[in-house]
Amino acid sequence: MLELNLKPLRPYLTAGLMAIAATTAVLPVTPVWAQTRTLPDFTDLVDQVGPSVVNIRTLEKVKASAAGNIDEQMLEFFKRFGIPVPPNTPRAPRPDPSQPDEDQPRGVGSGFILTTDGFVMTNAHVVEGADEVLVTLTDKREFKARIIGADKRSDVAVVKIEATGLPAVKIGDLSRLRVGEWVMAIGSPFGLENTVTAGIVSAKQRDTGDYLPFIQTDVAINPGNSGGPLINMRGEVVGINSQIYSRSGGFQGISFSIPIDEATRVAEQLRISGKVTRGRIGVQIDQVTKDVAESIGLGKAQGALVRGVESDAPAEKAGIEAGDIITKFEGKTIDKASDLPRMVGNVKPGTKVTVTVFRRGATKDLSVTIAEVEADKPARPAAKSESRPPVAGPAQALGLAVSDITDAQKKELNVKGGVKVDTVDGAAARAGLREGDVIVSMANTEVTGVKGFEAALAKIDKSKNITVLVRRGELAQFVIIKPAR
Repeated sequence: MLELNLKPLRPYLTAGLMAIAATTAVLPVTPVWAQTRTLPDFTDLVDQVGPSVVNIRTLEKVKASAAGNIDEQMLEFFKRFGIPVPPNTPRAPRPDPSQPDEDQPRGVGSGFILTTDGFVMTNAHVVEGADEVLVTLTDKREFKARIIGADKRSDVAVVKIEATGLPAVKIGDLSRLRVGEWVMAIGSPFGLENTVTAGIVSAKQRDTGDYLPFIQTDVAINPGNSGGPLINMRGEVVGINSQIYSRSGGFQGISFSIPIDEATRVAEQLRISGKVTRGRIGVQIDQVTKDVAESIGLGKAQGALVRGVESDAPAEKAGIEAGDIITKFEGKTIDKASDLPRMVGNVKPGTKVTVTVFRRGATKDLSVTIAEVEADKPARPAAKSESRPPVAGPAQALGLAVSDITDAQKKELNVKGGVKVDTVDGAAARAGLREGDVIVSMANTEVTGVKGFEAALAKIDKSKNITVLVRRGELAQFVIIKPAR
């Protein structure tokens, strides 16, 4: 066996270890929690992007009237909001047709240069109703702008000034934008040109009920910032500052910006045709609740509940029915109901797409031909035809009395069958059922008439929740009848 004699090396080893210990002792040890990052410096970004941001002033032509008098529109405003009119307030005289129109300031907003040849993007509400639009650059040059197009639904507008060699912005990639990332805004809050504010992205895909999902930030945005750019740390535009959440009218820490990818898609159509063409399939939709998803076997609360189908619309022609839950559009999952109109709206009319629906416990793929968005049609009143006498039976245990519906009602509601609720009490009333509702399915079983309704009800465990699909007028909804505890 080989043995090593380390005694001769011991002095050298000891000296080496002492040297290492001495070196280590002088190295600073900084805890992870104590390490900080330096704050961002926006100066270079302002120099880079600032010249691409413009101030927008709008004018409207009005008839000259006596100063200090209240016109009819202002009086109507007072009436509508319940504001008392001061006594002995002089009324504005009616405009004299012989007097020339006067240009009056209407509003102030912001915008940014899209192309070097003078196309400028802003908000639709900034230029709405304007008779004249004036664009001022950072070098103080002022141009009269021509409105190329404005889209109220997305709140995007494009105007054109006659100039060349302008500093255009760089468009950012929304897929790279992260919550918590630093962003900056440049605009004209309260008319103060070239004002810079900064903050972070608070949320993405924020649904506020509008057509587009917004970027939420805590960047200070105030009146006059509308239409200005939201800029990332790479100097790219990622959004258009559009709205704020406020109880006072001023900034309170929550602002919303239109995602730039959606805005550029709209702007491209405005530049080509002056308007935006969107697709539609003709359905009225609602959110799918957790209780409904679980009770019908969908599992996760996702998709768009079809509450109504417009007569002769693409959805009806494709076989989509009220009560269906649209779960996918062209293979893309619909997480929430508001996703559907955005997906459909981005499809060119005339295109055939595949829509996946969940109906009575099973999924089904349907082919739909997209139509063009048109003006909303008023809802038709429900049929007032007399129904047959109510039938009593097992339904009374739920507090229901139902009857068959007439052929006229079936045609009016566009259903194959169902039963009409004549009286409602007890558990059914607590669930929200009303007299006049038409029950078209129960526990994922289609109801064709009273006999079918009674047969389906007899097979159901009355001690568990019962999911009922009802038609109320032209709209459908799920109602969950819970047993008494």
